[in-house]
Amino acid sequence: MEPEANPFLGRRGIRLSLARPELLATQLRAALRVAAEHPLKLMFPMVATESELEQALHILARARAETGIDAPMETGIMVEVPAAALLSERLARHVDFFSIGTNDLTQYVMAAERGNEHVAPLLAGPQPALLRLVRETVAGAEAHGRWVGVCGELAGDPPAAVLLAGLGVRELSMAPPLVPEVKAALRGVSMADARALAEEALAAEDADEARRLAAALL
Repeated sequence: MEPEANPFLGRRGIRLSLARPELLATQLRAALRVAAEHPLKLMFPMVATESELEQALHILARARAETGIDAPMETGIMVEVPAAALLSERLARHVDFFSIGTNDLTQYVMAAERGNEHVAPLLAGPQPALLRLVRETVAGAEAHGRWVGVCGELAGDPPAAVLLAGLGVRELSMAPPLVPEVKAALRGVSMADARALAEEALAAEDADEARRLAAALL
């Protein structure tokens, strides 16, 4: 690949895959062969437009035709770009689920590079702006009966996990050592309380206030 001045805003994820369709087709044929033998979910990363998703799904349909494999395989997207969250209702028409990548999504919505220590506070905790995008994503997904998961550091943070559940997130992905504490936090609050906390957090001044709201019940 050619070097780019700002790779985080450049050709990565689905953008690179669509620029190299023969590589994407190879990957999708391999995924279908796995799906023929084992349960498999497939996600397209860095989707920002409906057109990108439609092109990727077209290549997937062609891969099915080429392999003759019509095994079930749930298909979703990573919601890492604010545009995907804002277009979630349209995108949900084409896929089975969303997985919100909070690390990248926070980076883009806060305009703060993940590797830059000078802006690290903007990336820490459940930023209200991020929570609003989570709410938008869930609303778009639910309009078409789709489910939403979260992967990223927030999923493994107990107070943030409560807020995410209150916003309608149904699956959290985290490192195994974090599971017991997050599970205990979620068991310790009712869904009604989690929803109420999430509504308050949406109006919080910053991530620290949003986190304190949830932590007060744990």
